[in-house]
Amino acid sequence: MSSGNLIIGIDGGGSKTRVAIADMAGSLLLYHEYPRAASRYKDHAAQENVHTAIHAALAKAGRSLSDVGGIAAGVAGFDKDEDLVWVQELTNLPGLSCPRWHVNDAIVAHYGALVAKPGIVAISGTGSNIFSINESGAHLRNYDYYHYAPSAARFLSYETVYEVLAGHTDSSDQPLIDAMLRYWGAASLMELNRIGLNGFRLGEQERNRVFASFAPTVTQAALEGGSLAQRVCNRAIHQLLVGIKLLARNFSSDPVPVACIGSVILSPYFQHRLVELSGDSADAGFEIVTTQFPPAIGAILYAMEQLQIPINDEVITTLEQARNLYEEE
Repeated sequence: MSSGNLIIGIDGGGSKTRVAIADMAGSLLLYHEYPRAASRYKDHAAQENVHTAIHAALAKAGRSLSDVGGIAAGVAGFDKDEDLVWVQELTNLPGLSCPRWHVNDAIVAHYGALVAKPGIVAISGTGSNIFSINESGAHLRNYDYYHYAPSAARFLSYETVYEVLAGHTDSSDQPLIDAMLRYWGAASLMELNRIGLNGFRLGEQERNRVFASFAPTVTQAALEGGSLAQRVCNRAIHQLLVGIKLLARNFSSDPVPVACIGSVILSPYFQHRLVELSGDSADAGFEIVTTQFPPAIGAILYAMEQLQIPINDEVITTLEQARNLYEEE
C-alpha cells in the first residue's frame, strides 16, 4: 500500500469531473475541473475522462501518483452492486497503490454539504437525486420509495419544448419561444416540429446534453414571469418537495435541514420557491440551509473518515480557509 500523504476526492456527479487534492490534515492543495463526465451513462469515455482529470490535477499540484495515500470518488449512476465493475476502473491507474473508495455521488455531496451531519441533500442539475442520512446513520433516498423527481436540466427543457409544440402557451411565453427557435436554429415552430420528429438530429447522450444546456433559459424565463416556464418549473419543484418530505418522515428532528446542490435547484427561481414553500406552514418539516462544501471536498472528508482521520473543527476551518480555490472555478 502507498505511504503517500495526499488524499484525492472526486466528484463525478455532473457533466464535469471535479478533483480536489488535500493533505492528511485537510489542507487543500488544489481543486481542478475537467470538462467531461465521470459516469459511463453520460459519457462513453468516462474512464479516460477520470484518468485524465486525476493526472492533470496532480500535475498542477506538482505531485505524482506515488504521493497519494487515499482516493474517494462519488460517481453518478453507481446504484447497483454490478456497477462497481466499471466504477472501480475509473480510479484504477497504473502506479496508484493506495486505498480507493467508490460511492454514489449523492453520498459525497452530503458529506460536503452537511459535513455528514443528519439532513437531506436535494440534487438537481445534470441529474436529480434526493439523499439523506438521518440521526441513526441510515442512508435513505427518494429512490427507495421508487420516487423520482424529474427536475434535472434536460427534463425541464424537454417538457418546455413539448409544451410549446403542443401550443400550451400565451403571450408571456413569446420571449422563451423566440429563444428556443434561435437555440435550435429553427425559423418557425413548424420547422422545430420537423426537427423534433427527426429525434432532434442527435444521439441520446448528445441530445440530453444539448437539452440540458437550454435549462438556464427556462429557469430565467420563469423568474421573468413566463407562464409556461413557471408551470414547468413549479411541477419540478413540487416533485422535489414530495421527495424531500418523504425522507423527512424518517427523522426525529423538526425541521430537517435540506442543502441544495446543482445548477437547476440553485437557480434563483427554484431557490425562491423552495424557501417560500419551506416556510409556508408550520408543518413543512424542513428548512433550506446553506451548503458548506462542494461534493469534491465531501469526497475528501469521506476518505478522511475511512482513513480514521478525525474530522474536527480544525479540519473544517482549514478547508474553509481554502474556499478561494474551489469557488474560483
